[in-house]
Amino acid sequence: MKNKIIVSALVVLFIAGSAFTLNNDKYFEIAKNLEIFTSVYKELNTHYVDELDPNTLMRTGIDAMMNSLDPYTVYYSESQVESYRLLTDNKYNGLGAGSSEIDDEIVITEIYENGPSHAAGLQIGDIIKSVSGMTTKDRSHNDVLQILRGFPGTAIKLSVHRPGTNEDLGFSITRSEVDIPNVPYHGMISDHVGYIVLTTFTRDAGRNIAAALRDLRENNELKGIVLDLRNNGGGLLAEAIDILGIFLPKSSPAVSTKGKVRDRDVTYSTRRIPIDTELPIVVLTNKSSASASEIVSGSLQDYDRGVVMGQRTYGKGLVQNHQEVGYNSRIKVTTSKYYIPSGRCIQSVEYANGEPVDIADDKRETFYTKAKRPVLDGGGVTPDVPLQASEKPEVLSALASGNWIFKYVNQYLDTHLDTPAVETFAFTEYDGFVGFLKEEGFSYDNKAEKSLNQLLEDTEGSYATEVATLKAKIAGEKADDLEEYKEKVVRDLEIEIIKRYHFQKGKAQQNLKSDKEIIAAVQLLNDPARYNKILGH
Repeated sequence: MKNKIIVSALVVLFIAGSAFTLNNDKYFEIAKNLEIFTSVYKELNTHYVDELDPNTLMRTGIDAMMNSLDPYTVYYSESQVESYRLLTDNKYNGLGAGSSEIDDEIVITEIYENGPSHAAGLQIGDIIKSVSGMTTKDRSHNDVLQILRGFPGTAIKLSVHRPGTNEDLGFSITRSEVDIPNVPYHGMISDHVGYIVLTTFTRDAGRNIAAALRDLRENNELKGIVLDLRNNGGGLLAEAIDILGIFLPKSSPAVSTKGKVRDRDVTYSTRRIPIDTELPIVVLTNKSSASASEIVSGSLQDYDRGVVMGQRTYGKGLVQNHQEVGYNSRIKVTTSKYYIPSGRCIQSVEYANGEPVDIADDKRETFYTKAKRPVLDGGGVTPDVPLQASEKPEVLSALASGNWIFKYVNQYLDTHLDTPAVETFAFTEYDGFVGFLKEEGFSYDNKAEKSLNQLLEDTEGSYATEVATLKAKIAGEKADDLEEYKEKVVRDLEIEIIKRYHFQKGKAQQNLKSDKEIIAAVQLLNDPARYNKILGH
């Protein structure tokens, strides 16, 4: 017995010693490599032929370190903290306007309703010529953004050129905290089916979803709800749990996080009193629904509380924490993975160029919902009702990349001064749009033409005659694209026009009119027998 105790003690000491040695070895490697890094930088700074910018060089090193990890571990410098705040809060200090670089000009592309720019009279399409006397010519879009953002209560002067006028206009705008709505629209989409769209899981997302649901219930005979999480890249975990609490019984386990430090593993349960645990729900998802969107859709699926419809989600099952690292900088670090109630983790395990690779179903482990329906882990949430994603025609991509619809609408508004009603608006001047494109010289190369161009380059023109013949044939077929895809182009035109008058709410509303996935969701909610069969009820 004594010998056994001695042996056991020696084993414990050996393990402890090994762990100590391993830790010491690790700390030695860290110290050694930090010393090497410092020495390399000193040598470069002293001897490199050109003057080095320490900020740029160090940022390159930090970015390379981050890029060797998962795509969600990110460093935010002091100048990027405002963007970080926008990602987490959907708030920022600024003018309440979005902008882009179009044809080497900084152009207003978004106005947020009731924000400072809206109050001052700035409009979408305005070209920013100067900011507080400083010209925007030859300045990057990021440089201009840094000037535009600032402390609430401070004023800034803009000089803009408005398309359709012959002179520049001056604006004095007082910065304020701008709150971008995460629930831009809710309403009834049929006699008994309501609709709520959530664009991001920023602060108050749960409160806003709850308010929208109460409004729909109190003012309608509500028999079902469509929760639209398409293109929602996620956000705050707490908001996902709060939203689940609206539809699930209080204290329902919602999500667990598990990481390297086991003492920090946590199971989060719903805390609020639910609003409705029986109302039929269809959750719409697509390949851009990620993170918190996957927690909500996957957990509702695991509890058989709602039907998930659309396309398989992105597959982001990683949890990040944010830490300050000095000088107003932050780092977002992946610390754990999350697991939804069935026990599955939806994190994609394979990446290519920073994007998740689609994982075949036979490589995914099977778990079971509350009603014993099989569901799969890894690679996102697979919908209960898969819908084929509508492919974007190449002509539409070309129109978007060249901002042709945006430019046309700038011109269109010069002769259309009355405010259209979202409910009845329909664009009827397509011939005028096609004429505008011809006048402006719109053209594009489709995939086939790009492949032929590559062939010419690779063969140094050896097949020039054959390529020219094929290109002529493609050009003839391509000439009909604007007519073939007229319905889709008109839809984008209508959304851009309505956005100018009715902001984000109008854009969401207009988008619903010809949405085939919305139609499919309504049909399902109007067929209780089919809905219940899918959920195993």
